[in-house]
Amino acid sequence: MAKQEDLFKNVISHAKEYGFIFPSSEIYDGLSAVYDYAQNGVELKKNIREYWWKAMVQMHENIVGLDAAILMHPTTWKASGHVDAFNDPLIDNKDSKKRYRADVLIEDYAEKLNIKAKKEIEKAKIRFGDAFNEQEFITTNTRVVEYLAKEREILERMGRSLGNGDLEDVKALIEELEIADPETGSRNWTDVKQFNLMFGTKLGASVENAMDLYLRPETAQGIFVNFLNVQKTGRMKIPFGIAQTGKAFRNEIVARQFIFRMREFEQMEMQFFVKPGEEMKWYEYWKENRLKWHLSLGLGKDNYRFHDHEKLAHYANAASDIEFNIPFGFKELEGIHSRTDFDLKAHEQFSGKKLQYFDTETNANYVPYVVETSVGLDRMFLSVFATSLQEETLEDGSTRTVLRLPSVLAPTKAAVLPLVKKDGLPEIAQSIIDDLKWDFNVAYDEKDAVGRRYRRQDALGTPFCITVDHQTLEDQTVTIRHRDSMKQDRVAIAELREIINEEVSMRNWLMRTV
Repeated sequence: MAKQEDLFKNVISHAKEYGFIFPSSEIYDGLSAVYDYAQNGVELKKNIREYWWKAMVQMHENIVGLDAAILMHPTTWKASGHVDAFNDPLIDNKDSKKRYRADVLIEDYAEKLNIKAKKEIEKAKIRFGDAFNEQEFITTNTRVVEYLAKEREILERMGRSLGNGDLEDVKALIEELEIADPETGSRNWTDVKQFNLMFGTKLGASVENAMDLYLRPETAQGIFVNFLNVQKTGRMKIPFGIAQTGKAFRNEIVARQFIFRMREFEQMEMQFFVKPGEEMKWYEYWKENRLKWHLSLGLGKDNYRFHDHEKLAHYANAASDIEFNIPFGFKELEGIHSRTDFDLKAHEQFSGKKLQYFDTETNANYVPYVVETSVGLDRMFLSVFATSLQEETLEDGSTRTVLRLPSVLAPTKAAVLPLVKKDGLPEIAQSIIDDLKWDFNVAYDEKDAVGRRYRRQDALGTPFCITVDHQTLEDQTVTIRHRDSMKQDRVAIAELREIINEEVSMRNWLMRTV
């Protein structure tokens, strides 16, 4: 646990030191759970968003994009259920005065049981070697069976209690499990209470006549209220999808763990409209499709797992999360939900407008069902960044800090370095920059010895360093250095574009999902 905490501290420190993420309004001591994306962070974030958009919209002929407004008519949130049911179960510790989400405390306890089971499995793998039958071991080893059964029992009970609104049993479960305040070890808890997460605001020129509005807590509703507009103007046929990226706002009382849980965050969502009765087929399709997209980035298959929901939201008949192993454990990265026809029917009821699809094959109208994929862009950023940050011991015993970002996502694709700041080398380096910048985000770096510049670019995640030296004056060749292997090749300046493109091309990376 201590090692994970140290790793997480390194992630936060590195993100600030190298211009990826700053605390918001830091000169005024900051604002809790609000962050600014710095000069390198904004590029990495943009690249993740574009990688998602390319895969979700451009590569699917039946999916189109949308950019709905953040401010929406307040009845939208009444229809969606957010006014009445968008709550978190919160619990306070009377001694530490700290506030926690009750469900997260329980889930973290259950996850420790899962980790214990995995440790038993790993020890058995080493002990039995090639003869090890993992599935048989999981179902027959007494300790593993007990750990996993206890985990399942805890999560199922919590799901039932939250689903029934039985907050007393949620507290009882915390007490029975002897869950303590993570910071102080105190078990002196208050009752569990529900807290609505929406931010309120006003629309109007005067206080007396102002309309009460909310900052949107999710981007999905902007898609649902525009369903018919998009369907008719785009002449879309079922099944089809509408994708959107954008800011959402939640008044998280318990907002910790850096950018994993923030009050202002960005979502990448796609709502896929299907014929009633076909939703489970598409639910399974999108589970598989979305996992392939994540795996295409090469962050390690073992870092992902599916977690099926025990407690379903009021709109869903099936739900699963793709969880990722961030330094503080497996956490939700993306949700795939079968939302049924709840949203469109609710908006029909509250607006008095029909939101139905006319099926020319059956000559009938119906309200489509919806399968949703929703990934947190900030959580995606954290997953990529934390996994890529590595300390590496070299052959000579020295160490280097390297940010092994998937090159398709790297903020800067190549840095061009003149060996010295004279003899015409800076001018050649600048001419290479001027040529490559039409296709790639590239940087010029002439400060310090070339070895130190290599280390700086390693820490920034730059896939290539291009060094201009005196031989360049003679034969128009440069040294290109690869970040991950540190291998150096002598190549012609004319070959640079092709070499870089081969490594960073979105096409080449997304082909892994086909």
